[in-house]
Amino acid sequence: MFDFLTVTWNVDPILLQIGPVSIRYYSLLFIAGFPLGYYLFMKFYKREGVSTELLDPLLYLLLLGTVVGARLGHCLFYEPGYYLSHPVEIFKVWKGGLASHGGAIGVILCVIIYAHKYGKKHGFDTMWVFDRIAIVVSFAGCCIRLGNLFNSEIFGGATTLPWGFKFPKSYEWITTYGPDVFPPEGVACHPTQLYEALSYLILGLVLLWIYNHKSDKIYRGWLFGVFLMVLFGMRFLIEFIKNDQVSFESGMTLNMGQLLSVPFILAGLTILILSYKYKKPAVLEPKPVQRPVSNKKK
Repeated sequence: MFDFLTVTWNVDPILLQIGPVSIRYYSLLFIAGFPLGYYLFMKFYKREGVSTELLDPLLYLLLLGTVVGARLGHCLFYEPGYYLSHPVEIFKVWKGGLASHGGAIGVILCVIIYAHKYGKKHGFDTMWVFDRIAIVVSFAGCCIRLGNLFNSEIFGGATTLPWGFKFPKSYEWITTYGPDVFPPEGVACHPTQLYEALSYLILGLVLLWIYNHKSDKIYRGWLFGVFLMVLFGMRFLIEFIKNDQVSFESGMTLNMGQLLSVPFILAGLTILILSYKYKKPAVLEPKPVQRPVSNKKK
């Protein structure tokens, strides 16, 4: 067996400790998606003639939707019994527990609210925003999965592949394999955080390239439809080699992450079909430049 590339991931998840306050890699990577998204939307809005003054309300809504949606998603999808019995614990986000499917639902609802409030006046609709959100969320999802790597969490089952990772500090490791497995023997696992991070990064780069170079070849909704199908399709497939996140998933043919991914995949397919049916331009029509009328008499 070749294990020369096996990585022992023994990184402390805390980057900096200042008294009782700790700064974690995960927190920084989670937050990193927002300035990146702001920068990309600045480019989108300037290219298509939308006022950049609309960026701040979009950022605030996305931040709210992501955090609240991800937290409620974890509490209600994965541990409803505990959190419904201890509702105060829902607010203790610092203890961990965020679900990407819940975050996706939160973002979708906030985009609908944003487009309803600002879209008609400024010439765009909900699907136009979704197409651009798809690019941003792909990169943000990559950052979050790298954060999971620094937390030594959400990794896969044992593997003999040469790029397996060992996670000796992980509580998930201890509960799955027992406290005595490492050291000395050690078990290398699939670094599913990296699998997902890489797939989301590639998806984001491809969507951004298509937006920049092939917008005239696609229709509105195409980017979002492809995003939903690919991102949640990859999530569905990678879940097959992940460890169970909660005890009730043991013995399930499809785990909770896969069951929650199916509606998003079907929604993506539906949106893709509708984009070809309605053939609405992917980008906004440039607004005509109004030149001032001269009052000079000839």
